[in-house]
Amino acid sequence: MNLTIKNPGTGFTSFMVFVFALSSGCSMAATEEPKYNVLLKEDAFELRQYAPQLLAETAVNGDMDSASSQGFRAIADFIFGNNKAPGQTTSAKIAMTAPVTVQPRANENSLREARDWRIEFVMPSEYTMATLPKPNNQAVQLREVPAQRFAVLRYSGLNTESKVEEKTRDLLAWVKTKNWQMVGSPQLSRYDPPWTLPMWRRNEIRVEVVTP
Repeated sequence: MNLTIKNPGTGFTSFMVFVFALSSGCSMAATEEPKYNVLLKEDAFELRQYAPQLLAETAVNGDMDSASSQGFRAIADFIFGNNKAPGQTTSAKIAMTAPVTVQPRANENSLREARDWRIEFVMPSEYTMATLPKPNNQAVQLREVPAQRFAVLRYSGLNTESKVEEKTRDLLAWVKTKNWQMVGSPQLSRYDPPWTLPMWRRNEIRVEVVTP
């Protein structure tokens, strides 16, 4: 999950988290992603229908980069073993998934201006709320979400503030041309580890919509 981080210290921490994930057998090549069907595709834009999901999430304050890094570390700590398996006294490792998603908690269209965030990992589909290990850190919460419909814009490269702002405007303009109703704030989803070359990175801006 690529994190565009300006602070070398937090970048190094995130890098080491990924090294630990890989050394623990979490193969990025086999990383599970949420299940969805593409209902409409126009160039880089898609309308997707997502299946119900189980999320691990945490709330973080700060700019997008610092919040992403802090939230990533908190949830990575949970899936790497800071948890309690149901009906047991031991912890369990949870497989890495993609993407990592960051979304303003308040309803606003500018990710550049937001300072209050929700960071999310989708949990592997093998789990239910009853079987998923529970976080020891109370800042990490588990949440079930129903099937959702998202408008999505996919792109590559680095996630600078200006680029995220540009892609968000492009997606919202596309949604407006379709006369769809937005639900909540736009989200940024990142799929790749930080050493991935910019040209190969997969990024997505998405927003939940209601369509006729």
